[in-house]
Amino acid sequence: MYRNLIKDLIFWKEKPNRKPLIIQGARQVGKTWLMKSFGETHFKEVVYINFESSVRLQNIFKDDFSIERIISIFEIESGKKIISESTLIILDEIQEAYKGLTALKYFQENAPKYFVIAAGSLIGVSIQKDKSFPVGKVDFLTLYPMSFEEFLINHQEEGLVNAIKKNEWSIIEPFHEKLTNYLRLFYFVGGMPEAQKSYLDNKSLTEVRNIQQKILLGYENDFAKYAPITILQKIRMVWQTILGQLAKENKKFIYGQIKQGARAKDFEEAINWLVNAGLILKSYLVTKPTIPLKAYVNFDIFKLYLIDIGLLNAMANISEKILLNKSQILTEFKGALTEQFVAQEFNQNFELHYWSSEKATAELDFIIQKNADIIPIEVKAEENLKAKSLKVFEDRYQTNQALRLSMSFYRKETWLTNFPLYTIFSI
Repeated sequence: MYRNLIKDLIFWKEKPNRKPLIIQGARQVGKTWLMKSFGETHFKEVVYINFESSVRLQNIFKDDFSIERIISIFEIESGKKIISESTLIILDEIQEAYKGLTALKYFQENAPKYFVIAAGSLIGVSIQKDKSFPVGKVDFLTLYPMSFEEFLINHQEEGLVNAIKKNEWSIIEPFHEKLTNYLRLFYFVGGMPEAQKSYLDNKSLTEVRNIQQKILLGYENDFAKYAPITILQKIRMVWQTILGQLAKENKKFIYGQIKQGARAKDFEEAINWLVNAGLILKSYLVTKPTIPLKAYVNFDIFKLYLIDIGLLNAMANISEKILLNKSQILTEFKGALTEQFVAQEFNQNFELHYWSSEKATAELDFIIQKNADIIPIEVKAEENLKAKSLKVFEDRYQTNQALRLSMSFYRKETWLTNFPLYTIFSI
């Protein structure tokens, strides 16, 4: 299946000052497949080492970091000759190797000629707790769940993708309903590669839901396997409350909804573990829409989203009949699904922020910084074209661009522009 990140991998390969590359991303987002596919299409040979399954190799960095010795071990393990200019070395689940992340420093310093890519299911957590992490000695890329753009491309709709990117509205308009139906389908299938491939292969939404439930169960099993025992129960409590937090009209994260009387200090570490594991997304309140946005963030007030909209629907056990038939049953949760979709799409390119007036009489779902512009964005679940909060914001701050995302077709007004939700990857 097509993944956008392949272009970044090609750029990394061709860099003259290339460093060992770490691909971050949650479990099941397709890191292993992407690395192997990249190796098979852009190198003569691929040496794949998985430190989770190759237990005997977990201590190869314990005594020293001799690259010559390490390469010899990799050759024996894989049964392949490693040629520096034509072999890709993949070190999967590198967090399972003792001093595995530290070893990347010595590849960069003593043997930069080798092409080395490392990844791991919880590598974000490992980096946070690894005091000897080789800062400045590695390159980074992050792989997210598949985007809506990738979803369309894998459904052979590259022509529509190109038209959307070029804002060719006269070409797009006849396909508006088709694209809207694709979007509703994406709400159910989501961006987890295994779920998308299953749907592409057999068109069974029942099988998609089974896969999603297995992924959720796998994540919960990871809590017990990898999380510190001191916060394990709190991680589970945060995880179980995300659905309820998003179902509220005001989606600001409320600690008291986890447990009566709970405070930030009780659950902050658990939330950070889930964020570092890539399983939840965090959107902070911005108090002032001024560049740089990060300087005006209130880190005590935030919203949490799940990694993927398909998994959120599976967690809520929402049937395909409700999602695909424009059901009115969902009410407030329909808005939560739309926010979730926008959050995971924006998260691939922007830091997530939102804005609320002092007395919470107006709230914007997202506010992004793009180059020298601050862009306020209001999200509508269906074709509602009212934009009260956006008008309050615009009257107060008079920004150059104001966007509304909805199921309605493109229209430009004097002070705002409405984009269909399915064009989000072109913003």
